[in-house]
Amino acid sequence: MADQDTLGYEQARDELVDVVRRLEAGGSTLEESLALWERGEQLAKVCRNWLEGARARLDAALAEESGEAAGDGPGAPGAAEEE
Repeated sequence: MADQDTLGYEQARDELVDVVRRLEAGGSTLEESLALWERGEQLAKVCRNWLEGARARLDAALAEESGEAAGDGPGAPGAAEEE
């Protein structure tokens, strides 16, 4: 999705909040409301992708930290050496 490459999380979230406000305010035609809803879905997906990426990075960092703390890290006694 092009938005994922161009919009940061905060930008997508702020635009999504604006879309929701516009939909809640009413006064739009059916066609305008549908276009807003579709845009909101796109923005929600961008936000979800950013959050999933952040979660994966945190999980990887925590797993690495946990492995090192447990003595499983590189250079730990008993760690396999590269040949």
